[in-house]
Amino acid sequence: MNRKIRSVWNTALPLFLLAALLLSSGAAAEGCRRALAVCARLIVPSLFPFFVLSFYCTALGLPGVLGRLLAPAAMRLYGISGPGASALLIGLTGGYPAGAAYIADMEKSGAVSTAEAERLLAFCNNSGPAFLVGAVGIGIFHSAAAGLLLYAVHVAAALLTGLFFRRRARFEDIPPVFLDAVEPAAALSQAVRRSVAAVLNVCGFVVCFSVLLAVLDGGGALSLLCGFLSVRFRWALPVSRALLAGFFELGSGTAAMEGLALSPATLALAAFLTGWGGLSVYFQTLSLLSDCKAKGALHLTGRLLCASIGAVLAYLAGSILC
Repeated sequence: MNRKIRSVWNTALPLFLLAALLLSSGAAAEGCRRALAVCARLIVPSLFPFFVLSFYCTALGLPGVLGRLLAPAAMRLYGISGPGASALLIGLTGGYPAGAAYIADMEKSGAVSTAEAERLLAFCNNSGPAFLVGAVGIGIFHSAAAGLLLYAVHVAAALLTGLFFRRRARFEDIPPVFLDAVEPAAALSQAVRRSVAAVLNVCGFVVCFSVLLAVLDGGGALSLLCGFLSVRFRWALPVSRALLAGFFELGSGTAAMEGLALSPATLALAAFLTGWGGLSVYFQTLSLLSDCKAKGALHLTGRLLCASIGAVLAYLAGSILC
């Protein structure tokens, strides 16, 4: 029975999407143009340098160097290795999905085990300061201070989320890390090539989900759902729209917040959306793990925890400061 249901679903879904795309081709094209503009304005400038840096650092053996420095604190707090702790630094500075790319690279090189990589994905793949301060703080709330507050909240939420995935570890459990004898020039060349592919991959998913949202919006389905949520939970329409759009794609969700006044509630909403990241980030992460043994099963759980903790912290901070 399950096989029959799966077969019907696999046939019906593509046909439904094809029909929706044909009926809303204008909206889909506009959604694609908006997504490409976002990629050019925000995603490529903010992610590409960090992708290059993360791949370059891995090729030169930085996880091994940082591992020796961070291992004692990392094992006590989270039960992870020093190289694993370095993934948290990359994730909190590079933004989605630079942390996932770095973790996947370390797992393939043997710097971290497969089990540790899966736990790291739960709290080391995060939104970065460029997006939180530039796109959300200044772009949405017209306040760099609000962006910095959201970034501080996001960092705190990620650190607290990691405690939920802690396990007891001993030094013997940590795989040995060796520095690769790679020439810096060769490492840089390799890092740039891999970064181009990774950024194109990310942009592809952003465009895909933006088109999906545009088709839903063009067909009226998104408006109906927004109206239902607003009536059911007494939310403002922009709040419902931001939550629905942000469930699929982070950029569209935060853009839907434009015009909302800065308040504890809107800060909590922004913290939740940036902590969740959207299904687009989840599929970006899965694509980066395609050549790894690690799976992304804990990623969604970690993102939901981080989003919830971040929303609570942002509301409390906003109540004090706003």
